[in-house]
Amino acid sequence: MPSGRVRWYDPKKGFGFILSDAGSDVFLPQNALPEGTKDLRKGTKVEFSVVDGSKGPMAMDVTVVQSAPSLVKATRPKPDDMAAIVEDLIKLLDSAGNQLRRHRYPSQAESHKLAVLLRAVADNFDVQD
Repeated sequence: MPSGRVRWYDPKKGFGFILSDAGSDVFLPQNALPEGTKDLRKGTKVEFSVVDGSKGPMAMDVTVVQSAPSLVKATRPKPDDMAAIVEDLIKLLDSAGNQLRRHRYPSQAESHKLAVLLRAVADNFDVQD
């Protein structure tokens, strides 16, 4: 059974390409993905069968051998470091809450800093896999 790595896959378009170990590109249609799989990350190792499609080789019966590692997951802070970040965020949110109780929003600079920090913390918590 041929194998290779996902070169790219776009779930919105419903197709992508596999770079086979033999060095050729193989078309990857959505209906060739394993049941329940909607997306494949670039670099995922797969095995597949090949059929001749109207525009060249096409993968069928794709099996995921090894998922590509999540770059976000690999680079997120250690739990101890994240705890300190969350504690600092709580202090900033508490300060913003106190200002709101006095019927005024934090300054534009403080609001921007808080929004950036909230997004960054959310991204570190929302890692899939």
